[in-house]
Amino acid sequence: MPSHPRKSRARALTAVSALLVPASLLLTPSAAQAADQITNGSFDNGTTGWQVYPTASVQDGAGCTTVPASTGAYGAAIQQEVPLTEGETYKLSFRARTTPATTGPVRVVVQGGADVNYQQFLPAEKPAFESAFGTYEYYFTADRDYPNAQLAFQQDVVNPVAYTLCVDDVVLEGGAERPPYVPETGPRVRVNQEAYLPQGPKGATLVTDSTTALPWELKSAGGTVLARGTTTPRGVDPSAGLNVHVIDFSGYQRRSTDLVLTVDGETSHPFDIGEDAYERLRDDSMTFFYTNRSGTPISDELAPGYGRAAGHVGVAPNLGDTAVPCQSLEDDSQELLVKQGDQPFTCDYTTDVTGGWYDAGDHGKYVVNGGIAVGQLLQQYERSLTAPTADRGALADGTLSIPESGNRVPDVLDEARWELEWFLKMQVQPGRPYAGMVFHKVADVDWTGLPQDPATDPQPRVLYRPSTAATLNVAATAAQGARLFARYDRAFSQRLLATARTAYAAAQANPAVYAPAPDAALDPNPGSGPYDDRDVSDEFYWAAAELYLTTGEPQFRKDVLGSPVHTADVFPAGGFDWGHVGALARLDLATVPSELNQRERRAVRRSVTEAADRLLIDQAGQPFGQPYAPEGGQYAWGSNSGILANLQVLGTAFDLTGDDAYRDGVVRGMDYLLGRNALNNSYITGYGDVFSKNQHSRMYANQLDPSLPNPPAGTVAGGPYSPTATSGDPITAPLFPEGCAAQFCYVDDIGSWSTNEITVNWNAPLAWVASFVADQDGGRDERQRR
Repeated sequence: MPSHPRKSRARALTAVSALLVPASLLLTPSAAQAADQITNGSFDNGTTGWQVYPTASVQDGAGCTTVPASTGAYGAAIQQEVPLTEGETYKLSFRARTTPATTGPVRVVVQGGADVNYQQFLPAEKPAFESAFGTYEYYFTADRDYPNAQLAFQQDVVNPVAYTLCVDDVVLEGGAERPPYVPETGPRVRVNQEAYLPQGPKGATLVTDSTTALPWELKSAGGTVLARGTTTPRGVDPSAGLNVHVIDFSGYQRRSTDLVLTVDGETSHPFDIGEDAYERLRDDSMTFFYTNRSGTPISDELAPGYGRAAGHVGVAPNLGDTAVPCQSLEDDSQELLVKQGDQPFTCDYTTDVTGGWYDAGDHGKYVVNGGIAVGQLLQQYERSLTAPTADRGALADGTLSIPESGNRVPDVLDEARWELEWFLKMQVQPGRPYAGMVFHKVADVDWTGLPQDPATDPQPRVLYRPSTAATLNVAATAAQGARLFARYDRAFSQRLLATARTAYAAAQANPAVYAPAPDAALDPNPGSGPYDDRDVSDEFYWAAAELYLTTGEPQFRKDVLGSPVHTADVFPAGGFDWGHVGALARLDLATVPSELNQRERRAVRRSVTEAADRLLIDQAGQPFGQPYAPEGGQYAWGSNSGILANLQVLGTAFDLTGDDAYRDGVVRGMDYLLGRNALNNSYITGYGDVFSKNQHSRMYANQLDPSLPNPPAGTVAGGPYSPTATSGDPITAPLFPEGCAAQFCYVDDIGSWSTNEITVNWNAPLAWVASFVADQDGGRDERQRR
């Protein structure tokens, strides 16, 4: 049985290996490793060569252990040490069963020891074992020589019921050739698997070898043909590597349920025609923010299935966030500051930074990611005050399931306030170095593993040096919040505006204080994302714009008009993001009433509509309907958020002009996210027949522990990420060693942090877009409604 320290550190395996292991290389195997590396894999010699606990026996020629109910994590295993050779591709095969059948308690893993931070050579798999023996095969490539790796069939969670695990015919052979990864994509007719708007555009994509038009039929659930037409061949789509046709059935506008398209011998997933799904998604997309709150218990009554204890409130084993110190001078992260020419940073005080949102799959809280998320949630609400088609009551008090509901403040503002209150705590107090600036982030010293409840996270927490980018994010969002909270809480509004002014002045006094870039050689286990950004001209522009829109003061107007960003193109084809926030300023300058003169306002609005026109051209070239044509066809990290950002631009252009082409562009873009894509997968949890549900998360880790939930309905996955071979992602790097067509560079696996993470700054634009589509009344233009 392994020592207690090894068991306790095993929790760190998935996250640490995901972030530190370089991409596996398929090299020529050595002959020495072609033989089976397992000792007594058939258990003909009893359990010789194996560690088996808590009990050991041989049953029906298999090695077995019986595990009592409520056995602790890592309290049961069948395991042995095996040697690995760098560059070798291995095939692990075995037979296994559990009686009774189990799902979740037992993982299969090949891992290193403490000297390599418990790196997983074979990322942990959790088969659903049956009571009869099943046969299993896994492949992996070792990225280093390691003489004593551990192959383990290991329980890593508390088991609710007793069971017996048996394994047999265990073989680990080098010299294996990994079979090509072929995802299950279902029917060749790709549709929005949730719903189309009755009067909106309705498109689908057919994958086929045919080069000539084909007949299609739209059928009811009972098989009645409701509409007919022919496909339009589009050739090979480079983003998917597939020959495709498109189908347009926009002419059918009757509200219906469980419709299907049939063409070329294939039948699509069922879908509806109606508005209800988008009304639900408007609310569901906000749930993620509540369940990701830090520093407060999550109510199971408000979010059924997601109730949990408050995380990081200084209750053991937590070590924060009630009194968090700055980086210690001994921390590896100091080397990153020195590398960029800065002095090491620390402080002689602690700070209460409870609250805010957990950013993504980890328990870090990052100001720049939170900043764009807050900005877009506030834009979502402000749109309801200014957009002609906005449903004025859809974001009112009482529309979300959050504790503050019923306080006479719109719920979306209440949710944004949760993060804004945390921003205020992150600001350095007067009389201290960097006074008025904002700490870049608070996070664990080292990575924790998956799963990990925030209330039981044992890692020390640390504050990272203030940054100009973080400071300007707070200046912008606090100013934005000040004008929106003014009618609901004047004292809070005034506090926000004072904070914004202080932060803006502090950033002007410290315009080049940058978060350092990551370097695995200097800081191999950072425990958090870097969010480094050495161009903060866009942050200055955003902060000045929000301060001007809130105050109308001439110095902020001067800073807006004098910024080089004001006349630049802030709408890249791949979408704006946390590191490129000039678009947030431009969208608000275009839509929020201000003292800009007619010429200035016209120029700002024209920049939005010209960007939207370019996006419509890009969208027209995509047979799956996404307004996304990134440079070189390379899908970026969080590509789905780039698509959503572009949809926000299109939606804003519609609000400004009333041109239906922009609105239809938004609706078509949602089709891609809801299943009309190469993988036939809805990237929004709970929406469609086949949807992402195993996103990279420590809290929503059902794939690893069935007692935990999947992400809440309405959570968007990051989506395809092209650089798989060099990403270091433990799932996609070995699956795609030679790369992949962009749309196929995605796996719904909790270990795939590069394609399947979830973040507050990706769900925020989803909330904006869902609210926009829900406002469109089925695709009709009912402007100026109240």
